[in-house]
Amino acid sequence: MRDIFTDLFGADPLDPTEAARRAMRPALPRRFYQKAAVEETADGFRVVLDGRPVRTPARGFLVAPSRALAQALAAEWDAQGESIDPATMPLTRLANSIIDGVAAAPTPVAADIEKYLGSDLLFYRANGPQRLIERQARLWDPVLAWAREVLGARFVLSQGVVHVAQPDSAIAAARAAIPNDPWRLGALHAITTLTGSALLALALAGGHLTADEAWDAAHVDEDWNMEQWGRDDIALARRAARRAEMDAAATVLAAI
Repeated sequence: MRDIFTDLFGADPLDPTEAARRAMRPALPRRFYQKAAVEETADGFRVVLDGRPVRTPARGFLVAPSRALAQALAAEWDAQGESIDPATMPLTRLANSIIDGVAAAPTPVAADIEKYLGSDLLFYRANGPQRLIERQARLWDPVLAWAREVLGARFVLSQGVVHVAQPDSAIAAARAAIPNDPWRLGALHAITTLTGSALLALALAGGHLTADEAWDAAHVDEDWNMEQWGRDDIALARRAARRAEMDAAATVLAAI
């Protein structure tokens, strides 16, 4: 089982080169277990396959801090067919990254989220047409109002793509809302990179937005372009894969 887990998810789940190499593998290992289950341990709730603990790529145990989250992980393993396909297991991939990476080095993860606060998607507004301007305002302004009223962070807006420097006080206020818990931190980082917005991620983590609302807000421009020029099936397929990763991160936030 050790070699299978390493081969499936790689030795370093945060390495994009290794991730790309794994994605090119044509063959998937056959399912070698009958049932995934959850066992409570001193460290949390461990996912087991036919009673044997699941290992992360770095040889840790796949242990979640809540039973609900562990059950969601086990459900991913149970849902596998004759073969095990990591592409259909976004929650397990995220959990591996958190256990093997974020928990050991949370500071650079939080710092990366903070970088987004300096150039967040929500700050840069279209010059036109008017309907797009109005749509951005309808979906983005309530999040900025939430940041201002709840976090005490007042950000500056700009039209176009010209960079606008944000007040240090605003970034510091929003930075204070970034969680220390490695599971919530890892989920927040995933949502930030998927949406291009730390503010959308923070609003989702804070219960101000649902996952659907955050996702729609992140894709205002993309949806507008598809309405004008037609659907892009390749882009939509990539988007569906990213949405699965977003839902996995939202599952972590809801379960902890």
